[in-house]
Amino acid sequence: MIKSVSVVEDNALYQQALVNVINDSDFYFLHSVYSTAEEAMALQRNPPDIAIVDINLPGKSGIELIAALQAKTHTQCLVCSMYEDDEHIVQALENGAVGYILKDASVQQISNALDEVVKGGAPMSPYIASRVISFFRKPKVNGEHALLSAREKEVLQLVAKGLQYKEVAELLFLSTETVKKHMKNIYQKLHVQNKVEAVNKLRYL
Repeated sequence: MIKSVSVVEDNALYQQALVNVINDSDFYFLHSVYSTAEEAMALQRNPPDIAIVDINLPGKSGIELIAALQAKTHTQCLVCSMYEDDEHIVQALENGAVGYILKDASVQQISNALDEVVKGGAPMSPYIASRVISFFRKPKVNGEHALLSAREKEVLQLVAKGLQYKEVAELLFLSTETVKKHMKNIYQKLHVQNKVEAVNKLRYL
């Protein structure tokens, strides 16, 4: 069965390259193309089988889009990004991405990644796969504190100082929605229900 694929990428040249990969295939057809996560939220109403999503998009990030799609659709999201750090990789996978490839991937590698998604696999560029393995091999020190990403620790520390989410967002150059998402992840990781409990627990981490 031919699968529908959407592209969410703000770089015009790379966007066209991804479109060409899809159009040149006998197994996929182009569902839609978007340049921002906000525009691509429309996919919640008309979801494709697969969405190729960049992380660094104007406004909301690709990770926020992935989380939104996973909450309301069965779309499988394949990240195609220049980011190769642990924080972005883990956040993308935690929010529902089924694969993560770097933008230096060849046309054939991108096509192979789509094939692997269809087969139920989790395609990753070799370097990304090595980072994922290294992340889970890291020694877990200081219990729950080790579960928080560097960004989550920053957010929680600023909230503990009494800053509002909007102020935290401005200081860290994030959207308010991203800060809220970080706090939600913090609640889950620290097993707390609200901001007060999270701040209180910070004192013991």
